[in-house]
Amino acid sequence: MSSRLQGFLAGTRVLDLSRHLPGPLATLLLADMGADVTKVESPSGDEMRSIGPVGPNGRSLFFDAINAGKHSVRLDLKTDAGKAELKELAARADVLVESFRPGVMARLGFGADTLRAANPGLIYLAMSGFGQDGPLRDLAGHDANYLALNGILSSSGAASDLGYMYPPMADCTASMFAVSSVLGALLARYRDGEGCTIDLALADTMMPFQIFALAQLGADGHVPRRETEFLNGGWACYRPYRLRDGTEVALGAIEPSFWSSFCSASQRHDWLPRHGEPLPQTSLITEIAQHFADMDRVGFVTRYADADCCLSIVNDLKEAAESEYVRVRNLVRRNSEMGIYEAAFPVVVDGERPYLRQPLVER
Repeated sequence: MSSRLQGFLAGTRVLDLSRHLPGPLATLLLADMGADVTKVESPSGDEMRSIGPVGPNGRSLFFDAINAGKHSVRLDLKTDAGKAELKELAARADVLVESFRPGVMARLGFGADTLRAANPGLIYLAMSGFGQDGPLRDLAGHDANYLALNGILSSSGAASDLGYMYPPMADCTASMFAVSSVLGALLARYRDGEGCTIDLALADTMMPFQIFALAQLGADGHVPRRETEFLNGGWACYRPYRLRDGTEVALGAIEPSFWSSFCSASQRHDWLPRHGEPLPQTSLITEIAQHFADMDRVGFVTRYADADCCLSIVNDLKEAAESEYVRVRNLVRRNSEMGIYEAAFPVVVDGERPYLRQPLVER
């Protein structure tokens, strides 16, 4: 059986030499769209096999989740036999994804120029922390470092605390840019028959998401700080609050109509003209916080059940995965063959959700 989604990339061969989250998540999504993904592991196996909780297959649940729908081969790229097999696989591939530090693939004899000379249609995607050139090229990094470098951590979280983000923002964003870049490259190759080399730095992917802040920085030099901006807690209508019983709620009444609905449901019409007070709206935030602190979850639901004001209870992951919304949209499914929940490719094509993923096939 196959769905329309699984036909999008049918016949496209992807060679995956990446590790951890960003590259494997990108190739997982390509596999969801029908690509034939071959995962290349070292002779001892990908280190992700032993990172995280152990599943029914005797290896990491994380490894199984991120590599479902693919098949793997173990190659020793320091031997002639391993190099010969990789060369053969690359010659037949449409896309190659790797996440080694810059220069490693070239030293092994598999740089982009070498592989594309043998296979001009190859789309070679190199994912690294800080890119194939530049002053940070050879540095190691993880998600927190990419966010810190790009000014995101300095404007996120509570003013009194430096908070990291989970899931890792740069890692997951890089996966999305990887998928979109590969799809664009495949379209271009369809027109001209030429592959390309894509240099994707995880750190680079954070700047496009600061488009508003960068526009203001360029115009008047404003630098965003924690809990002082429109969308990071400085605006009373767009921030979390806590009920008496500890339940957290998220208010997002940005538009005047939603703010009006919130004020009306709260029976606080005196708040209505205060929507545009200068930031940070400390006084108004304090008043709204006390308003929510005086009610429990039952009272909250009773008061706001019919209020169209962008107000939600903050779910934990279990509550989210088991919610009516997720169930009806079929976003999370129990994959009994792998013993895990899996997040479906989040689109509906011709009224159909994609099928459950198959476990990794090992050669």
